[in-house]
Amino acid sequence: MSLAQFVVDYGYAAVLAGTLLEGETILLLAGFAAHQGYLSLPAVIGVAFVGGTIGDQIFFWLGRRFGPALIERFPSVAAHAPRVRALLRRYDAPLVVAIRFMYGLRISGPIVIGACRVSAWRFAVFNAIGAAIWAPLIAGLGYVFGRALALVLDDMRDVEIAALIIVVGVLAVVGWRRRRRR
Repeated sequence: MSLAQFVVDYGYAAVLAGTLLEGETILLLAGFAAHQGYLSLPAVIGVAFVGGTIGDQIFFWLGRRFGPALIERFPSVAAHAPRVRALLRRYDAPLVVAIRFMYGLRISGPIVIGACRVSAWRFAVFNAIGAAIWAPLIAGLGYVFGRALALVLDDMRDVEIAALIIVVGVLAVVGWRRRRRR
C-alpha cells in the first residue's frame, strides 16, 4: 500500500499517526487528499496541529526524563545535540517555534531541548505556536499542489495530443526516408 493510499484509506487517523512523528509527507498528502475531496482541509489542519503538538511534547518529555542517556543511546540524536544546544543558547524561544521546520531536527530537537531543562510550560506554549504555523502551511502546500497538479493534468491532455502528433509525424518521415533509400 502506498503512503497516499494509506492517507486516503485511514484519513484523519493516518494524519494523527503521521504527525505524531515526522509528519511532513503525510501532511502534504493529506492536503492533496483534501483538494481531491477525500478529506476536509480544516479538519486535516486541526488533526495535524494536535498530532504535531503532542508528538513534540512526548519527545520533549523523553528528553526531560532520560536526558543525556537517551541522547547518547541514539547516534542520530547525539549528532544533532551540539547544534541544537548552540541554537537554543542563541535563539531560545524562537528555536522551539522553528525546530519543526529544520531538517533533521524534528525529533532530536525536542529531545535535546527537554534535556537542556527548558521550562515545560515555556516549551508547550512555543511548541503550540510552532504547530499552529506548521499545520496550515504544510497542509496548504499539499492542497495548493493538488490544485496545480489538476491544472497541469488538464493542460497535459493538449500537450499529449500535440506530442503524439509530432512523434507520429517524425516516425512517418523516418519510415518514408528509409523506404525511399531502399
